[in-house]
Amino acid sequence: MRPMKPDPGIRVQAVRIPTENGGMSALLLSPLAAPKNAAGILWLHGGGYIAGMKEMVHASRAVDLVKKFGAVVLSPGYRLALKAPYPAAIDDCYAALLYLKAHAAAFGVRSDQLMVGGESAGGGLGAAVCIRARDEGKVSVAFQMPLYPMLDDRDTESSRDNRGRVWNTRRNHFAWRLYLRGTDRAQLSPYAAPARLTDFSHLPPAYSFVGDGEPFYAEAVRYFERLRAAGVPAELDVYHSDMHAFDMMRPDDVLSIQAAEAFNTRFADAQARFFAPQHEIQEERHDS
Repeated sequence: MRPMKPDPGIRVQAVRIPTENGGMSALLLSPLAAPKNAAGILWLHGGGYIAGMKEMVHASRAVDLVKKFGAVVLSPGYRLALKAPYPAAIDDCYAALLYLKAHAAAFGVRSDQLMVGGESAGGGLGAAVCIRARDEGKVSVAFQMPLYPMLDDRDTESSRDNRGRVWNTRRNHFAWRLYLRGTDRAQLSPYAAPARLTDFSHLPPAYSFVGDGEPFYAEAVRYFERLRAAGVPAELDVYHSDMHAFDMMRPDDVLSIQAAEAFNTRFADAQARFFAPQHEIQEERHDS
């Protein structure tokens, strides 16, 4: 696995994000030279909603975004389901996005190019944050990168009876049970499981990749199909692998290098094309 140590080619700062729960620690990754008009990216770590830490950003695709594209990345230490089930994590991640917007100028970030990304459960949270941002109208997101995202609390063709490497059906069921305990799944919000979304209109353009043998393959494919059907630019690359997060677990494999290069190419295109000016919307949307 890629090491969870800061890359010497970037600057890392510890910051504190105020929340209704009293505050949350986070890491701010930026270029060594003071950034100016940089893309600002909220990057959310994986771990099935039950594990993980903000330091996982050092092993993620986000490092390349800082080193190669001059982006500024915010990685929050959101609450995990073992101690705080839904909606704690989404509340924390959404607060982090609002914090990034509020501090854009201080961080050298252009306010019209805030983005959201993450892997696995972080990808699911990223998708949920983008839905909530659209609904509440307090912050505009220019682009989203939910990588091999954990989106659906229900079994799919690929998550059912899956014995893939790193993540499988048993672990998936356990994680969702913990995350959603105390929640009525019959009336589940897309903020909890983005696959429950019915209105995909006006969501940010998106890119992702996923392995065709891992549990989240089917839900990623379906989610991106529904984005495109709603007129949202959305591209998904599929790789032949049953290893969840293969790019992080085996970064030197040929497939991982291929995926990393494709990700960087897609990001370069997004950085040149996608912008979302900030504005306030008085009336909130309410999606079921």
